[in-house]
Amino acid sequence: MSNNNNTSSTGETAESSSLSALVSTLAPVAVISGAYLAVFLILRRSKRRYYAPRTYLGSLRESERSPPLPNGLFNWIGSFWRIPDIYALQHQSLDAYLYIRYLQMALVLCFVGCIITWPVLFPINATGGGGQKELDILSYSNVNPDTHKNRYFAHVFVSWAYFGFVMYLIMRECIFYINLRQAFLLSPFYSERISSRTVLFTCVPDNYLNEAKLRQVFGQNAKNIWITARTDEVDDLVKERDKVAMKLEKAEIKLIKLANKARQKAIKNGANASEADKQAITGDAESGSIAARWLSAKSRPTHRTGPLGLIGKKVDTINWCRAELERLIPEAEAVQAKYRSGAFKNIPGVFIEFTSQQAAEAAAQMLAHHQGLHMSNRVVGIRPSEVIWKSLAVPWWQLVIRRYIVLAFIAALIIFWAIPVAVVGAISNINYLATEYSWLSWLTDIPKVILGVITGLLPSVALAILMSLVPIIMRLCAKLAGEPSISGVELFTQNAYFAFQVIQVFLVTTLSSSAPAVIEQIINAPNETPRILAQGLPKASNFYITYFIVQGLTIATSVLTQVVGFFIFTVLYKFLANTPRALYQKWSNLSAISWGSTMPVYTNIVVIAITYSCIAPLMLGWATIAMFLFYFAWRYNVFFVTDTQIDTRGLIYPKALKQLFVGVYLGEICMLGLFIAGTAPGPVILMVIFIIFTVLFHYSLNTALDPLLYNMPMSLLAEEESVRLLDGEAGASHSNGNDKFVDEHDLNGDGIVESAEEQVAHSRAARKAAAAHSKGNFLTRFLKPWIYSDYATLRNLVPRHVSLPQYTPEIIENAYNPPSVTSQAPLLWIPADPAGVSKQEIAHTSKIIPITDEGCILNEKGKLEWDEEGTRPPVWEEKILY
Repeated sequence: MSNNNNTSSTGETAESSSLSALVSTLAPVAVISGAYLAVFLILRRSKRRYYAPRTYLGSLRESERSPPLPNGLFNWIGSFWRIPDIYALQHQSLDAYLYIRYLQMALVLCFVGCIITWPVLFPINATGGGGQKELDILSYSNVNPDTHKNRYFAHVFVSWAYFGFVMYLIMRECIFYINLRQAFLLSPFYSERISSRTVLFTCVPDNYLNEAKLRQVFGQNAKNIWITARTDEVDDLVKERDKVAMKLEKAEIKLIKLANKARQKAIKNGANASEADKQAITGDAESGSIAARWLSAKSRPTHRTGPLGLIGKKVDTINWCRAELERLIPEAEAVQAKYRSGAFKNIPGVFIEFTSQQAAEAAAQMLAHHQGLHMSNRVVGIRPSEVIWKSLAVPWWQLVIRRYIVLAFIAALIIFWAIPVAVVGAISNINYLATEYSWLSWLTDIPKVILGVITGLLPSVALAILMSLVPIIMRLCAKLAGEPSISGVELFTQNAYFAFQVIQVFLVTTLSSSAPAVIEQIINAPNETPRILAQGLPKASNFYITYFIVQGLTIATSVLTQVVGFFIFTVLYKFLANTPRALYQKWSNLSAISWGSTMPVYTNIVVIAITYSCIAPLMLGWATIAMFLFYFAWRYNVFFVTDTQIDTRGLIYPKALKQLFVGVYLGEICMLGLFIAGTAPGPVILMVIFIIFTVLFHYSLNTALDPLLYNMPMSLLAEEESVRLLDGEAGASHSNGNDKFVDEHDLNGDGIVESAEEQVAHSRAARKAAAAHSKGNFLTRFLKPWIYSDYATLRNLVPRHVSLPQYTPEIIENAYNPPSVTSQAPLLWIPADPAGVSKQEIAHTSKIIPITDEGCILNEKGKLEWDEEGTRPPVWEEKILY
């Protein structure tokens, strides 16, 4: 049997290098992160467009903007910290708020984990007699199973306390989310949108692709119906029209720039350009005659009409594009009219706008068809911009097959992704491989500088590219599986990428880092297998300490500072954006957070922390630091930099919360395995009991809360509709008198008939009673979310007095038509120039397609100038809140 030091019959094990590894990782990472932070603090003061665009950008409404921060190096931090998290909900989106709340809750999980585990487990582990060194003395591996087995009971009860806290926090936050989601979706700002009253039904049978038939099913509550049809012909023509239009725009701009350059050269050579300009501008000249004063016909923009522009007849680009557009624009309009007339084959996707949000939610929750899988897929609250139109054409039987194929592919991808990663790892070990295998000895002849790049930089870049491909592949899989909306794709990706993170980034790494050494020791001393397992497996946590350091410092600082992104933006904007449209789009479009590929990364970090919480509790401290840095960085980005483009109605939050159960289960199973390896029957039995409790708690939580996570309760819908009707808050979207919110009479609990006014009075009294409960202390507010974070309380946090612009009949009519059906010929935007070339080009091109030179000029140096912070450019379009 082994004694109290870390030896075996095979001799002493290797000395621990956990502390030196920690220091060697922390030092360079801290230096790099400090340099990034210094650059950010300097650039933030002057580069407002990149580091604080939400404070002023013209493409945002006033209600969407954030308050500007002080301009000093550090005095902005206090003002930033005083902005409450709920500001993101009130001025951006529900998803944005819940994203930073999730990071805050992850921080709380890790910090409370330190409070629960450290006071008990640090002294228990440190005096466990396992003979470990450095940081390993604070882990489970330092408890000798032969002499200190009873100490495992401390690990059991601490794990009960911490895992119980994690599960309670998940439940608490799910309840909070349910009440907040209901309050947000029922607020007038959201409920009066056309999307809140619209349901998308897919897999609709052919005999129900008929408006009359659908109205029979849904009755008078069905207000507007859009039955989608094949758009292949429309898509092709509109795509070709827009492609030619943009080609014409670029050619016009190129012509203006060439003429301006030649004109400036002539002026330098003594030519009297001003008189020529005057004559050219005032004359009713033929097309291109002004440019011809400075350019020969051969110098005008040209291209070849063959594939890729490499072969075919060489033509004048402007004249060719005008001729093509004269043909394409009428053809596109004709085929759009043909679609509206119902001439194309219908596909099994139908959008139905109902008279009220209550009616839409009721329709989404009802069983619409008597055959299985027909009209069973429905999406309520879908916006036109997030529809994946090709998915609507997929029949029900294909959806089933596609789903299984995609899931099988993702499973294979996750399992076999280790192969390309292993190849990258092998490249980083070329020196070792060259000495071990003679057929690779030629690699030693490569110059050291080049070999250093191959073994150092190349694997890092290759691994980064490989990892960045995973969410892209999974989004493609979601679309192939037939997801009908972009938000659905993002939620699908969140699930799939989380599975990848847990298996590849966590489990495979853990096994690969600990298994070889453990297996070798077991082979050498099979009689000491339990002790070797109990002491060896927890040491894998040392890798994740450095992982959290790298993630917390480098990733968080790069998210906050975005130094690389800043320089890319500057290069793209100043040097590569060579048209007014490109300048405006680059300036006005804000970056967006990809929920499906971002949330799983941080969820996996928390899962790792939960799993190792009672095995190597020191890791919770580093996880706390990392999560605080993530929270700080993303909080700044959400408030001042990013925009929300994908609206999941907050569903990213409960999905990520419930994924934390993976960490609880893994932690429990690991503890159970270690107790078994340490031959401790008492802790084994207690751990089995708690695992059973966890399963029952998880099942009960899903059974009780899942319906409320994804559906809206009819009770609240009826109450809100009645309040809105009597308060006159229904707004323009319900002003046509066709909507029926509630019955005029109903029975109260005593069977007495109540008028609608009495119902509202009672509901208001109930709200006041709910709001009148004491504010409670910190502990009661945390422990009782059903009281202190109920619907009536959270209702006061959402914007309720922000009115929506009234929808025009044209907007309503085309709301859920495919975008190619409603797309008009684009407005071309060219710069005004001193020679007047733009004016003449507008005079001739405008006969075919809209074109303007307002809002942008070509200066004497040939550079484009436009008023970045002034009036709205001609291509600006008001964002319609569907």
